[in-house]
Amino acid sequence: MTLNIPFKNTYVSLPERLFSKILPAPAQSANLVAFNSPLADELGIKGYDDPIELGKIFSGSSLPDGAEPIAQAYAGHQFGNFVPSLGDGRAVLLGELTDQNGRQRDIQLKGSGRTPFSRGGDGRAWLGPVLREYVVSEAMHALGIPTTRALAAATTGETILRQEGGVPGAVLTRVAASHLRIGTFQYFAARGDAEAVRALLEYAVTRHYPNTSTPLEFLHRVIERQVALVSRWMGVGFIHGVMNTDNTSISGETIDYGPCAFMDSYHPATVYSSIDRMGRYAYMRQPEILVWNVAQLASSLLILEPDQDAAVETYTEVVHSMPKLLRAEWQRVFKAKIGITTDRPEDQALLENLLQIMAEQEADFTNTFRALAEGSARDQFIDPTQYDEWEVSWKTRIADEPDPVKLMHSANPCLIPRNHRIEHMITSAVAGDMSAFEEMLRAYSTPFESVSKNAHLRKQPTPDEVVRETFCGT
Repeated sequence: MTLNIPFKNTYVSLPERLFSKILPAPAQSANLVAFNSPLADELGIKGYDDPIELGKIFSGSSLPDGAEPIAQAYAGHQFGNFVPSLGDGRAVLLGELTDQNGRQRDIQLKGSGRTPFSRGGDGRAWLGPVLREYVVSEAMHALGIPTTRALAAATTGETILRQEGGVPGAVLTRVAASHLRIGTFQYFAARGDAEAVRALLEYAVTRHYPNTSTPLEFLHRVIERQVALVSRWMGVGFIHGVMNTDNTSISGETIDYGPCAFMDSYHPATVYSSIDRMGRYAYMRQPEILVWNVAQLASSLLILEPDQDAAVETYTEVVHSMPKLLRAEWQRVFKAKIGITTDRPEDQALLENLLQIMAEQEADFTNTFRALAEGSARDQFIDPTQYDEWEVSWKTRIADEPDPVKLMHSANPCLIPRNHRIEHMITSAVAGDMSAFEEMLRAYSTPFESVSKNAHLRKQPTPDEVVRETFCGT
């Protein structure tokens, strides 16, 4: 049975300057590495039983029926510097479909060759970052955090050059609510193209925020989703690594898993990304950067306002309200991690004190919070004296909570994709051994369950296993 993807393409109905029509580059020798059949079922995809056909389609060598491939235009602030023309430099949107739950989803090939936006790059991806994004995005989904997802991974039979040397080429098939970014709006606002910004707004509202009638209401809706998203990142110790405006989605999903990482030992200033030399996107700066990014969206939407002077004041007030929203959502997320649902004035200090002790003693972020639920948290500290004092206050605080242990079990995962495990998986996969990749996919599909066979995935890295830098892979 031939693969059937029920495409219903809508983005190509927008003005042509919003994208470029482009065919993916054929692979030298296509080979399917992984295919997410439960996600395919959810998307309503049929006839996916031929791995040779899947390898050809998801490497870019064969175009599925109904696809209308395009590269989307967007701009973006990268590390605070505005780049007016970015776009899909190594990705092709095959099209969209409506899934079994009535949600519109994009299907995109990432690493499928050069496009008009490649800016000198080869447009390719290599196997390591492809498998990293596959594993981490699926883990994020299982953690309950809005995210793009991985449908397939395929190798291309090519050797491509990166800083690691010659590495195997690969393509990731990514599924997203959409690939609209803050940078998409910036691209056209920077050109004074109000017509294109209006078309984008109407499209984004129809697709993501029905019953939203004004640019200001749209801004509010995007803020709500992004505040919830980044707060949940914080709750699992996730560091995006490249929170540029072109990597901030309008839909409120996590997108673009480049030099991303999950913290091992807790420290608020943790940075892994090799390209983040100044710590702009450090763990604790992510809420602050979100405010900055949304301010750029607000600036882009101003082009649609007839009275821009008045609108500047209103939009500024909305953006300035974000830190308060973020503090409240952060506190809600972290209170759940220590078993609290009710509100008391001392809660913020209780959380801050625990985090300070964890930072001073380099306690493992994930294991410490999980150990609170399991009754063994003091074992996470080199010198548990300060923790013991904190624990007295904490136990007094949760004494009247309805079921704090159950809440903590649901808020604190046992497993996260630890950096050293990811690196081991990539090394093994490049050598032809996919067992670590397959093990991680199985384990991370149920990250809140304590399973004895997954105990090794819970362990902190030994000193010689610590990963201090992660890389974008482009």
